[in-house]
Amino acid sequence: MRVGLYPGSFDPITNGHVDIIKRSLAVVDKLIVGIGISATKTPLFSLEQRMAMIDSEMGPIAKAVGAELSVISFEGLLVDVAQQNGASLIIRGLRTAADFEYEAQMTSMNRAMAPGIETVFLAASADVGFISSTLIRQIHAMGGDISPFVPKCVLDNI
Repeated sequence: MRVGLYPGSFDPITNGHVDIIKRSLAVVDKLIVGIGISATKTPLFSLEQRMAMIDSEMGPIAKAVGAELSVISFEGLLVDVAQQNGASLIIRGLRTAADFEYEAQMTSMNRAMAPGIETVFLAASADVGFISSTLIRQIHAMGGDISPFVPKCVLDNI
């Protein structure tokens, strides 16, 4: 069974995340969406809300393509989480060249710590490549309309 781990804050889950998750489900048998917990960030949504939104939005899609989806939270090193959950792939979405530079460095460090775990980059689709959770939170905080950028489950929880 090919197991992939797609980590992020998912605060909130965006249409960009949905794009990467859908495409990841085509290359793995089981996808673990790992919500990283950061003590320095104040999230828009609680961990429980984020887990429920991802599961409700992506669970039926995973089932429809015959893949398994699991949503977990984690702290600590990503490679440790991958090993603890049997993931041989870390999946990362790329929006820009700047994302690639940062992710390439992280990939090299992860490979040095856990040579058996590969990182796979998926370029964001053009129609969602500009979306980030940070921008969504900023737009929402200023009273803007985020509906074009997030799945309905996010709007239902605001």
